[in-house]
Amino acid sequence: MRIGTAGYQGLLGVEEYVNGSDVPHSTLELLRLRVSQINGCGFCVDMHARDAKKAGESDERLWSVAAWREAPYYTDEERAALALAEAATRLSDNPAGVPDEIWDAAADHYSEKQLAALVMAIAAINAWNRVNVTLRNPAGA
Repeated sequence: MRIGTAGYQGLLGVEEYVNGSDVPHSTLELLRLRVSQINGCGFCVDMHARDAKKAGESDERLWSVAAWREAPYYTDEERAALALAEAATRLSDNPAGVPDEIWDAAADHYSEKQLAALVMAIAAINAWNRVNVTLRNPAGA
């Protein structure tokens, strides 16, 4: 898809911004994995699970991220980021958008700069999911 090169480069620029933030890399990978699960993007689930594993993430945390609320493996900060990611990804589930209690919980754990990076990470992975699902890019490719 050569005609989309500028758009692809733009998304890579967002990733560079997010990855340069001081949000822990492990949190970003868990967030990317969870959003990709919600969106049914096998390509991104595969990639982010592998990336997280290579970065030292435990199997238990990778296996249980879909049920993070019930699993004991996540910090309060990670839980706040995952809740924000889920709410921002599932906007159609709440006509008012991201509920105040979810935003406030994230704001209790992250600075304004970190919140900006989290919001951009959520937006970016949702965009990547839509690109890969639409183009039918297979997992493991």
